[in-house]
Amino acid sequence: MNDRNAATHGAAGEEQIAYLPAADTLTPADRYQELFVAVQTQRVFVDSKTFVDCAPRYEPKDILEAYRAGRDQPAFQLAAFVKQNFQMPGARDSHYVSQPGQLLKDHIDGLWPVLTRQPELHPPASSLLPLPHVYVVPGGRFGEMYYWDSYFTMLGLAGSGRHDLLQSMAANFAFQIDAYGHIPNGNRTYYLSRSQPPVFALMVELFEEHGVAEEIHYLPQLLKEHAYWMDGAGDLRPGEDRRCVVRHESGALLCRYWDDRDTPREESYLEDVTTAARSLRPRHETYRELRAAAASGWDFSSRWLADPADLSSIRTTAILPVDLNCFVYKLETSIARLSAAKGDAATSARFSGLAAARRQAIASLMWSEKDGSFLDYDWELGTQRPLPNAAAVTPLFVGLATREQAGKLANTIRQRMLQQGGMSTTLVCNGEQWDRPNGWAPLQWMACLGLTAYGESALADDIAGRWLATVERLYRRESKLVEKYALDDASGGGGGEYPLQDGFGWTNGVTRRMLDLYPHHPCHRAPADGSRQISAASFQKN
Repeated sequence: MNDRNAATHGAAGEEQIAYLPAADTLTPADRYQELFVAVQTQRVFVDSKTFVDCAPRYEPKDILEAYRAGRDQPAFQLAAFVKQNFQMPGARDSHYVSQPGQLLKDHIDGLWPVLTRQPELHPPASSLLPLPHVYVVPGGRFGEMYYWDSYFTMLGLAGSGRHDLLQSMAANFAFQIDAYGHIPNGNRTYYLSRSQPPVFALMVELFEEHGVAEEIHYLPQLLKEHAYWMDGAGDLRPGEDRRCVVRHESGALLCRYWDDRDTPREESYLEDVTTAARSLRPRHETYRELRAAAASGWDFSSRWLADPADLSSIRTTAILPVDLNCFVYKLETSIARLSAAKGDAATSARFSGLAAARRQAIASLMWSEKDGSFLDYDWELGTQRPLPNAAAVTPLFVGLATREQAGKLANTIRQRMLQQGGMSTTLVCNGEQWDRPNGWAPLQWMACLGLTAYGESALADDIAGRWLATVERLYRRESKLVEKYALDDASGGGGGEYPLQDGFGWTNGVTRRMLDLYPHHPCHRAPADGSRQISAASFQKN
């Protein structure tokens, strides 16, 4: 039988069976070989992601054979050949703008159908990995379901009362873990070699909170995800590493971002080839580091660079990130709690011990009393990274910081990271999109929730107010939400490898949820017609 089935769970935990064809996991580079290289290096498309998202009109092997037979003919034109043999991906911009006068919350609620995709419409032999249920995409060039993006999108789905989409997304992520042993960066074959920040434990809490499914039904998937991140840990001696895990000289086990491939990212092929050509290292080493940074979701940032001004100096796998290890800590505490609820005392005790050891390692290696901040740790150099960044709020978000640490971090944020439009991503301005002046919705959310949990509500409210005003100002001018924002002037953010994207999944999700938390913020009353000027001045919460 060529069909594959996966058990999923409905709102009451009842088992449902989704039947899917066996996944074809060949990537476009694997499948089209020298044709792929030619298309990407000759810039048939301005955006390297376009070709890897194309669907073949004919059998892929026949297309490759036709290319090999015709490429040396005098009249051969590569662009015409591609157009003849491939179907272009759908619209790469959302083209969705509010009608004049539409309020921000109404705009977001109306966007969910625009960003919803139907798996039965997946074209055959494309790079899309099959999913059993409908799913929500970020928007623009991102026409697939992304891992960590989706958690922040789900916050807004819950706020909009779209529990049907929450349930579908829950089943899709559980299915991916069962099918592949981890949740890929996105449901594309070229994303299978890496994951993203492991927030599935946060997702399942959200599912139970909103009556989608009980957390305990996802315990098997949580265990599988932990096994993925800790693969090979048992054989490591101090100073050794394997895939996503490093054993520090102290004996502590901590995680890093990783990609199993060391070739150029297919969706950014020419960009990676160009970057690697500037490096003195073997090119495959640079490719691995670029891929690992993509796994972090922070692609790209001074967090990962030896020289903040030079992307080719990237060394992601040498860095033990604060946020990643906090998310794995959350995963471990969730497994311990759910195992106890199931009556499995041995597993609960084991994961409680793992979480306690990780918490101690984070406190020992990543807390800087001098900086008043958690810092990423360079395990190869044996030292903390030099500058704070917004990932420092994650220990507060998952509840592993002390109250004293939270107070000192709050002071650091006020003094060094607070900008006109929200909390700064880093202190470095270098043209990379995960650096200043850009601000990102998930970082604002984690800061607000984490600070509030530790009694720093005034700062949390200040950040939320600034962020909502930033989103509203651009919405008022342009009737849309975007992927990232320049916090110094409330314009769309810049930098990176591709133009600013409209949509946008996690901006919609975080903003929609913040609108519920701050019902008296002035942005509730501002329509998309330029008729009101909103500031980030103080406002009454709740």
